[in-house]
Amino acid sequence: MRTTGVTARGIVTPIFQQGDDLVTAVTQSVCRAAENERFPLHDRDIVAVTEAVVGRTQGNYATCEQIAKDICNKLGEGPIGILFPILSRNRFGILLRAMTMASPEGVVVQLSYPSDEVGNALLSWDTLDEKGVDPYRESFDYEGFRKVFGNNTVHPFTGMDYIEYYRTFAPNTRVIFSNDPSYILQYTNKVIACDIHTRARTKRILRAKGASVLGMDDIMTASVDGSGYNAQYGILGSNKATEDKVKLFPHDCDEFVHKLQDALLAATGKHMEVMVYGDGCFKDPVGGIWELADPVVSPAYTEGLEGTPNELKMKYFADNDLRDLSGAALAQAMREKIRAKDHDLKGQMASQGTTPRRFTDLLGSLCDLTSGSGDRGTPVVLVQGYFTNFASED
Repeated sequence: MRTTGVTARGIVTPIFQQGDDLVTAVTQSVCRAAENERFPLHDRDIVAVTEAVVGRTQGNYATCEQIAKDICNKLGEGPIGILFPILSRNRFGILLRAMTMASPEGVVVQLSYPSDEVGNALLSWDTLDEKGVDPYRESFDYEGFRKVFGNNTVHPFTGMDYIEYYRTFAPNTRVIFSNDPSYILQYTNKVIACDIHTRARTKRILRAKGASVLGMDDIMTASVDGSGYNAQYGILGSNKATEDKVKLFPHDCDEFVHKLQDALLAATGKHMEVMVYGDGCFKDPVGGIWELADPVVSPAYTEGLEGTPNELKMKYFADNDLRDLSGAALAQAMREKIRAKDHDLKGQMASQGTTPRRFTDLLGSLCDLTSGSGDRGTPVVLVQGYFTNFASED
């Protein structure tokens, strides 16, 4: 009888660089871990690889100069509005440098408030209430914002004042504050919409008002002077690599996951599932930060990871239908309930309180937390037992 359910192991790998054979290295790392630590591999195990090492081995990089050139080619000359960027040195600071290079005439950065799209706060809601400010109706220039709210806008985790940080990228950078995307049109009609998950709506609103608009997903969609690119996401999902270069979100990930699946089958005889993952999609309860700064959790995965869980709520049955049972009888009755469950429990009381999210979004969060984002050295995660339940026999 099984005594464990889902397990997630961070797999130690080599440090990957551009041009490395990632498929071979990941396959060898998984097999070496299983051999050295004496655990078996199974069909339907999941091997997840972080997008960072996929992009690194692809050499999917772009310099600020290349990004600036693409912006100039697509927006032309004149001051540029930079709308709804997130507050991040790693994710956005270097992109702002490229955008200021594309507009010597100056840039206007419009920040949402009291927080950015992913929850990095400039202000607390209590502060807004204290000042009597409705963030859905009121907009501010820099001086007006400081007059009302003062200078206490330091990020609680990073210690950065992002308002002042973003003002340093060019001497003619203006910072304004509004949750109305149209507010920026008072300053310029050439806009880069820098929001991530709401970008389609933002672009639609501005284009309806006659603005020339790019999203970050419209920049670096093709190679510029030999750069990397991402045809679908552009510079969304990019990270700072050096002071003058970003690593873009990887491309051609579908090809990668299927090649790795084939390599794992050849090496182990097991048909495993494979995915590429980036940010998880969870929210920090203290800082209020929603982790997902990538455009998607998983840009590619094999077919066996399609779908959402279809689970019974065991404690619901233990408290209701099976409340008069205990011990072995309760366990056996619960297994029978699980084996007899409908193939689609959506909308049924039996599934209340379960998590109706996609497998890849759930797995991406699990893998992101397992691998970490610092010095663990485990950019590959092996997940086992994910598709088992209380009624599974092996």
